[in-house]
Amino acid sequence: MKVLKVGESYSARDSEGFVTPDSFFTNEILEMYVVEDKGGAIALMLAALLFLGTWPAVLTLLERRGRLPQHTYLDYSITNLLAAILIALTFGQIGDSKPNMPNFFTQLSQDNWSSILFAMAGGIVLSLGNLATQYAWAFVGLSVTEVITSSITVVIGTTMNYFLDDRINKAEILFPGVGCFLIAVCLGSAVHSSNSADNKEKLGGSSSNYKGIVYGDNKNGINDPKKDLENNLDSGSNHVLTSKTEKAKAGTAEFLIELENRRSIKVIGSNIFLGLGIVFFAGICFSLFSPAFNLATNDQWHTLKKGVPHLVVYTAFFYFSVSCFILAIALNLIFLYKPILGLPRSSLKAYVNDWNGRQWALLAGLLCGFGNGFQFMGGQAAGYAAADAVQALPLVSTFWGVVLFGEYRRSSKKTYVLLASMLSMFIVAVAVLMASSGHRKA
Repeated sequence: MKVLKVGESYSARDSEGFVTPDSFFTNEILEMYVVEDKGGAIALMLAALLFLGTWPAVLTLLERRGRLPQHTYLDYSITNLLAAILIALTFGQIGDSKPNMPNFFTQLSQDNWSSILFAMAGGIVLSLGNLATQYAWAFVGLSVTEVITSSITVVIGTTMNYFLDDRINKAEILFPGVGCFLIAVCLGSAVHSSNSADNKEKLGGSSSNYKGIVYGDNKNGINDPKKDLENNLDSGSNHVLTSKTEKAKAGTAEFLIELENRRSIKVIGSNIFLGLGIVFFAGICFSLFSPAFNLATNDQWHTLKKGVPHLVVYTAFFYFSVSCFILAIALNLIFLYKPILGLPRSSLKAYVNDWNGRQWALLAGLLCGFGNGFQFMGGQAAGYAAADAVQALPLVSTFWGVVLFGEYRRSSKKTYVLLASMLSMFIVAVAVLMASSGHRKA
């Protein structure tokens, strides 16, 4: 990974945008840690891919154990913001501030509100997307949700970033990769439809045949909205249930029924289009946050006043995360008292007393925060269109979905063929998208 070193001048660069060896000035020091080459950018994108593919599995695990998504998302939001603050205070604050690249604290007082608003707009749409996927994971499944949302993100968002980045990515390589993701959207929808049919057939032939399932309006896939968790949590009692689900064989009707009784979001009998609608909404939100961040850091629309430096990636990520945090907290506090999709009503007091699984929700926030930060750092060096290769995170999420949750166990041959085809498209797409990366000129 090529970075600026102490004693090098940031402004002296060769024709490709790299620091030149003769740009050494003994009185100058590095203002911040900056990724300088494509290799370093790809390393960051791979780390982001691992982090961003893992945190959804952590939140899914908590929901399947019965923890309310409102409680989980409030915890997650705290450490997600903390990650952005840590990145800003370390990478963004090292060394002296310089006119062409001010450090974090210097930039907080500059007249750059147009770029700040772009960054905060990106945080808002990301927050809406993440919030929607938390419910989509229950209805559609972790693997398919991540495939469809990531594919929509690439098809729309990567195309926008390509033009915003002044076409620094290789179009002849980039757009075939986008095409692979577009095909994956169709395959992901087909996997969900086939797997839903498999589950319906299993439940229809089960001796239990839905007996013992605890929900109210199962036509809409929701449970009794009148249930109130506050009495259960006032004393900090455990509501992350234990059950026979771990003993039942994954993929069987008994497993599905016991899981339904245990989880917080009831999904058996839900309309197939309810889950897909949530997924497509999330995908559209995700497709907009990276272009907004791109505009915040590179000012392609020339909204900044003359002489005002662009937002550095660390400062932009801070504002991005602040808006993401504010919206997430506001919406989830409302959902505590007025829950959606028939979830039990809760309260702020119940949330504070709910320590079961909290450490995992906090970990998920850190993984997501650092994953997004690494994605943006890589995108600033290699182009945000290429950085969207981290949207191949379903490769990681599917691994966790199969290993941890037994998704697609005992499914039909048709489902397995569609699943294999979907993942094959992602393997090709991530390789093609990363191969399209260029290098941003100074």
